[in-house]
Amino acid sequence: MTTSQQSDDNLQPAAAAEEQQPEGTGTTGQAAALPVAGDAPVTEANEATEPAHETEATTAPTGQVEDTSVEQGTAAASEEPTVETEKPKPIPAAPSPRAIPTPAAVAPTPGAPRPAGKSSSKAAAPVAAPPTFTTPLEEAAKLSRVSEDGHVFVIIDGTEHPVGQYPDATAEEALAYFVRKHDEVVSSLMLLEQRVVAKAPSSDMNKTLDHLAATVAERAMVGDIPALETRIENARAAVTELVALERKANEELRATELAAREAIVTEAEAMAALDPSTVQWKQGSNRMNDLFDAWKNAQKSGVRLGRSTEDNLWKRFRGARTTFDRHRRAYFSQLDASNAEAKGAKEALIARAEELSNSTDWGATAGEYRRLMDQWKASKRASRKDDDALWARFRAAQDVFFEARAAANAAIDEEFGANLVVKDALLVEAKALLPIKDLASAKKSLDSIRERWEAAGKVPRADMQRVESSLRQVEEAVRSAEDEQWRRSNPETKARSNSMLTQLEDAIAGLEEDLAKAKAKGVESKIASAQEALDARRLWLETLQKSSADFQ
Repeated sequence: MTTSQQSDDNLQPAAAAEEQQPEGTGTTGQAAALPVAGDAPVTEANEATEPAHETEATTAPTGQVEDTSVEQGTAAASEEPTVETEKPKPIPAAPSPRAIPTPAAVAPTPGAPRPAGKSSSKAAAPVAAPPTFTTPLEEAAKLSRVSEDGHVFVIIDGTEHPVGQYPDATAEEALAYFVRKHDEVVSSLMLLEQRVVAKAPSSDMNKTLDHLAATVAERAMVGDIPALETRIENARAAVTELVALERKANEELRATELAAREAIVTEAEAMAALDPSTVQWKQGSNRMNDLFDAWKNAQKSGVRLGRSTEDNLWKRFRGARTTFDRHRRAYFSQLDASNAEAKGAKEALIARAEELSNSTDWGATAGEYRRLMDQWKASKRASRKDDDALWARFRAAQDVFFEARAAANAAIDEEFGANLVVKDALLVEAKALLPIKDLASAKKSLDSIRERWEAAGKVPRADMQRVESSLRQVEEAVRSAEDEQWRRSNPETKARSNSMLTQLEDAIAGLEEDLAKAKAKGVESKIASAQEALDARRLWLETLQKSSADFQ
């Protein structure tokens, strides 16, 4: 594998449109929230409350408890606010208390792009806002206690845990501040649950859950902490299941990709193993280039198979391509040598054809040209371009000779035209002899026609076969009539025929006596057998008598 190919990035299933949970979930670093069905929307005044009293603080009060909230990823919300010059406005209570929503009640939304880090110099791309969750202060008051000096405690299983201090504010304002930190964790968890339901990529989900669990463990918020911890664990189980599904899908995708790569390598190896003399090199080279393009596309955009697997496959593919290219080069090198040899042999034939092109020995030279043509057909082919040019030269040399011979034959044919008229008249006379009625007269007339035929002389070459064939037909008819006459008059044939007639007549007489005896005895089986044999001999006798009449 080349360095450039080894350095290609693997495209694992991309976490497209996936939003990474920020380490801090404070309102300062969090996008505007999307309302969830059944929740009261948060007003702009409520969203701006925390940044207002955090950014306008000037001095920290004595004995203030440090607040470790979920807003770790933001600079503005990393510490407790100090004494403000202007107190924040209290968050109004929700119209009615409600329980923490379960994942089934949350509608899945598409994953959002990953937000830019706090050190990023570029503006963060717009992301889908997390769902909004608001805990009513009446419910929160049942789970917490606020002291007169602004210290807030959360009650878990009957035990108070210090949360933090919000001095110089009313109890409702202090409680609302730490409730909001609980709601931020719940909103982040709801967003993650939506991503699980939507089966978004799980690459950072466990990290987000770890961060949320650590934030909840600090007890720096007011809310139903045990329920939130249980919900985090349920989400962790769902993420584990999602990770398993992703792993299975990735394995199936990797198996499919491996099969595709194996198919490319196998086909390339099969092409490299072919006998070079049987390969269609143009189509084969195009196909090998297509396989290489398919390999590059798979390397660029396919699933990574592991360095060892990809290296082994690439070595096999590269080896097959190298072997194929070596065979191709060797084949064409041999082809060039063969073409040069064939070209030399055909050049010699052309030289001989050009020597004979001006010959006037028509018969001998025509035979020599036929021999040269046989040698041309038996010789190897040169390259198509060279072979076409060589054939044109060879054909041109022949054309010179055959055109000259054709001109000479045309002059001769013009001279023999009168002879053709005489022979056509003789053919009419010969055909009038058919059919043969008087063999002796027909033979005498045919002998006269032959004598005059030979005296007429040669006819044009184009008509020679026609007239000769027509005369031969008449000659064959006379010869057949002569043979038939001889067959009928042959004494030996007549003797054989008469002998068979005599034998059949004697056999018939014997069978007639047998039939009379069988009838006298009244035996039906013997009567039927004798009658059958007698009928057969009589039929045979009748046939021979007809044949014998032909010899009379």
